[in-house]
Amino acid sequence: MTDSELLSTLALQSAPNLGDSTAKKLIRHFGSAEAIFSTKKENLLKIDGIGKIKLQGLFDADRFRLAESELKFIKGNDINIHYYQDLDYPEKLKHCNDGPILLFSKGNIDLNKKRILSIVGTRKITSSGTIFCEKLIEELAILDPVIVSGFAYGVDITAHKAALKNGLQTIGCLAHGFDQIYPKTHAKYRAALEENGGFYTDFWSSDNFDRNNFLKRNRIIAGLSEATVVIESAAKGGSLVTADIANSYDREVFAVPGRPTDSQSSGCLNLIKSQNAHVLTSAADLIYILNWGDQNKTAAVQKQLFVELEAQEQLIYDFLQDAGKQQLDHIALNCKMPTYKAAGILLEMELKGAIRPLPGKLFEVI
Repeated sequence: MTDSELLSTLALQSAPNLGDSTAKKLIRHFGSAEAIFSTKKENLLKIDGIGKIKLQGLFDADRFRLAESELKFIKGNDINIHYYQDLDYPEKLKHCNDGPILLFSKGNIDLNKKRILSIVGTRKITSSGTIFCEKLIEELAILDPVIVSGFAYGVDITAHKAALKNGLQTIGCLAHGFDQIYPKTHAKYRAALEENGGFYTDFWSSDNFDRNNFLKRNRIIAGLSEATVVIESAAKGGSLVTADIANSYDREVFAVPGRPTDSQSSGCLNLIKSQNAHVLTSAADLIYILNWGDQNKTAAVQKQLFVELEAQEQLIYDFLQDAGKQQLDHIALNCKMPTYKAAGILLEMELKGAIRPLPGKLFEVI
């Protein structure tokens, strides 16, 4: 991309009422951002869906001056620019209509042929949520996924740190430009992330820091990956917005169930009850739904998961492994135990991620 086209694209991105979807529509129609600014305003208004409100501010006198200032900042701070039609633009984000026309990055990000997983949740993570998040990433490490999150307090930074601990690439999606870092206490992790992944944002250094930026940022978290995991969430929260966006992109969403009385479980339970998320009790659930296919590596994960089965659990597991899908009564009969006891053991095994229930009161091993 030439500098003049890049300046025009930056100017287009900064238009206050346009939005990325409309900007892409204009680029498709006129062929380039430069061509948009070369045409008359009345020609733009002839395009279906383009009204005066959307074009308001696009032709302001200082539009290109601001773009030149931002380009100077980008070049002076080793920031990479990714245009939505270029090869280095994240592939999965290309399929999101509202993905940014320009994405900025820092670090050593490599998404080529990578499994990508977004992990989000409450900023007030509990100890059990921390343990689950760390264990999930540890179990998935053999599959070498890229872990994406928002670099915020709670679940976000827990996921980033767990990814780094397990030697995985991790990406923080920021709700601000590269002139700052938020929260400031996480600045100590910045170098490690840039060495083992990096950061994405579509915000400029001149953008005012605003809480609404987090909601806009969430579309990038959801769009980068093939699945989004919600570890913990209250009844309302940004992670639920990310889950909704992921569903709108036809991506898989997983939620970790918790006790109904726990406030940080209510959001996840609502996602599951409304069938907007799969139940996630272990890495095996995610591997199965996403069909993350390397059989040798998946077998290694399974072995890692199931070392803590009790004697009667192992008896049922071995039976199901040999016999395939079976009903509760058949399991109890063949394992020589009362039906009520088999039902209780199967529930414990489900919580451990060793088996899954199926329609018709059937069970199968994961």
